[in-house]
Amino acid sequence: MSLKLRLTVLNFFQYYIWGAWLLTIGTWWFQTQHWSGTSFGAIFSTMGIASLFMPSLVGIVADKWINAERLYGMLQIAGAMVLFAIPHVRDPEQMFWVMLLNMCFYMPTISLAITVAYNALKQDGLDVVNTYPPIRVWGTIGFIAATWTTSLLGFKASPAQFHVAAAASLLLGLYAFTLPKCPPKLGAAQGRSLVDRLGLTSFVLFKNRNMAVFFLFAMLLGAALQLTNAYGDAFLSDFVKVPAYANLLAVKYSTIIISISQFSETAFILTIPFFLKRFGIKAVMTMSMLAWVLRFGLFAFGDPAGGLWMIVLSCIIYGMAFDFFNISGSLFVESQADPKIRASAQGLFMLMTNGVGAVLGSLIAGFVIDHFFTNHACDDAVLICKDWHGIWLAFAGYALVMALLFVPLFKHRHDAAAAQQAVPTH
Repeated sequence: MSLKLRLTVLNFFQYYIWGAWLLTIGTWWFQTQHWSGTSFGAIFSTMGIASLFMPSLVGIVADKWINAERLYGMLQIAGAMVLFAIPHVRDPEQMFWVMLLNMCFYMPTISLAITVAYNALKQDGLDVVNTYPPIRVWGTIGFIAATWTTSLLGFKASPAQFHVAAAASLLLGLYAFTLPKCPPKLGAAQGRSLVDRLGLTSFVLFKNRNMAVFFLFAMLLGAALQLTNAYGDAFLSDFVKVPAYANLLAVKYSTIIISISQFSETAFILTIPFFLKRFGIKAVMTMSMLAWVLRFGLFAFGDPAGGLWMIVLSCIIYGMAFDFFNISGSLFVESQADPKIRASAQGLFMLMTNGVGAVLGSLIAGFVIDHFFTNHACDDAVLICKDWHGIWLAFAGYALVMALLFVPLFKHRHDAAAAQQAVPTH
């Protein structure tokens, strides 16, 4: 098996594990378990909580003591054991701690997978910039494949979705021990302080007003990133309680409809260099925020029948909403940070988005939905008790307010010449 194919398998199953349950856990949570929105928000916050500290701590271990591919395999096997246990959890409080443990095992594997891949490609004399993106795109394909597996097997309201994820995690964990060796970089690790390894040196960027504003909005926008992943499938699946919609394909296979978002994501990635060079980060970030307004707004007015086109269009827009923020923001940080702290600066960007932003977004969204958009007097098993129209409009309003504030507050001037050098065109 060639190196590229081996790394393709790695990336495919890395995101297959996540895709098996990420979009459908809401359907299982609300329709099968009948647990509250507030506790569900806490569940989705576990990704952010784990992202606050686990990638950095695991990175130190891989840098100093254990081969990255072996550590990766151990974490995947440990995560598989936790995923197998999830169907046996009987209350949302216990579920929070079990899912937090699962995320503590899973989230560091994202960065470890990149470390292993980069190291292997460099050892093989390959150019990472040219070679890695076509390999990484198979991660998104793996995510899509997993959502289709869960949907076509009828597992989206069943705990069996966690068994699918667990089996994939176990197989990937065992497979990891066959990957090219990625030994600890003792010299590099010894030359860096704990403060630097944890990414704390990058906080100097907050002295720059523009960067402080950027990171603030990165946190605020990060709060919106997982909302449709958390609630999108639950929203469409709720239509099964309405006889006029119950037998429609968009309801039966709602996860497949939502997966159009991931197809869109792979397409919009390719447009980022053009938009960044032509319009600059301020315009691209504003486009992202406005795309989130449309993403949520179209969900508010869509339905699985005559309004299905709005749901599909919302999923297509997702690619712009997600990529223009996540990837363009990362490239902007790369271009603005001092080379000595670029790695730390990227860690700070991830901390603000997938850490602080994701935690706040998940907790606040769950609380708001539970207290303002849920009719607790109705029977959630047979009636639609959530005001989905109001929920999506509230999210759209949040994104619109961000866009209106971002434009006057973020003063960055676009330098086309510098952008040509900073943004890769490969």
